[in-house]
Amino acid sequence: MQSSTVTINNQKPILALIIPCYNEQEVLPETANRLLLKLQNLINDNIISPNSKIVFVDDGSGDNTWSIINDQFINNPQNFDGIKLSGNRGHQNALLCGLMSMIKFADVTISMDADLQDDINAIDQMMVKYNQGCEIVYAVRSSRKRDSFFKKTSAQMFYRFMHFLGVKIIYNHADFRLMGKNALLSLTQYGEVNLFLRGIVPQLGFKTDIVYYERKERFAGKSKYPLQKMLKFALEGITSFSISPIRLITLLGTVIFLISLIMIIYFITQHIRGDTAAGWASIICSIWGIGGLILLSLGVMGEYIGKIYLETKKRPRYIVEKILSEETLK
Repeated sequence: MQSSTVTINNQKPILALIIPCYNEQEVLPETANRLLLKLQNLINDNIISPNSKIVFVDDGSGDNTWSIINDQFINNPQNFDGIKLSGNRGHQNALLCGLMSMIKFADVTISMDADLQDDINAIDQMMVKYNQGCEIVYAVRSSRKRDSFFKKTSAQMFYRFMHFLGVKIIYNHADFRLMGKNALLSLTQYGEVNLFLRGIVPQLGFKTDIVYYERKERFAGKSKYPLQKMLKFALEGITSFSISPIRLITLLGTVIFLISLIMIIYFITQHIRGDTAAGWASIICSIWGIGGLILLSLGVMGEYIGKIYLETKKRPRYIVEKILSEETLK
């Protein structure tokens, strides 16, 4: 019995690399080649199990992404899996689909983007941290030298604002992370429709660590995160993990109400003293200012009410159209 236990403990962990894809036909063949080489090196170095694999999740792409995934699977079904979603459900839902599909198969998962901006060599350091007992390992950018001034400034403002609101989030971390089986099982307990994994994962607890890497230029193709999507993603993160905006509105309303009381007392005093003057400009400015604050407040409240509306419907976060795995060949 004792020798059997030692054998089990000596087994290498099964690793699943989760790669969400959306219209990545330009970069996907190179991504597959580099990840396969990295996987084989880790297997040859006796770091991971030979059963480890790469899982591409097609998030409703409109180009040849799924055809490329299908070709990779046909050529190497042992190391490649493919999951095709029925439609575009967003990066976070596609990522979650890949993670949940591997929860029974893999001992450890590492998620990363398909554009090769994440340094695949950081995987070695992440596995070292995992073998040291870390259940979650965050891959964090060492700098933002390659970003434009606007992107760098807006990103820093977002992270600082999230910390100001009390949201626990890892600075300069996207979705390049390692998660062990215990962390994945804990993630299944989070059932919200509005997903923001960068905020959920730090709430899981467990022993964590950080690996730093230099983010590279995109290998090919165009970014799938234009300004509109970035703003939507930021709003999703803010409203999913903090009610501080509503509290700020309450505080702002209280301050304005107190100021209005002071102004009323001031104008009554001025009227008693006989020192009255036309105040058309101040009245107009006050009406526009307070009206704008009211509309802003209604917008913030509506955002939260909309989230409640979506959560109560309990709609599926994703629908799988097709799965490519060794089991499908049997």
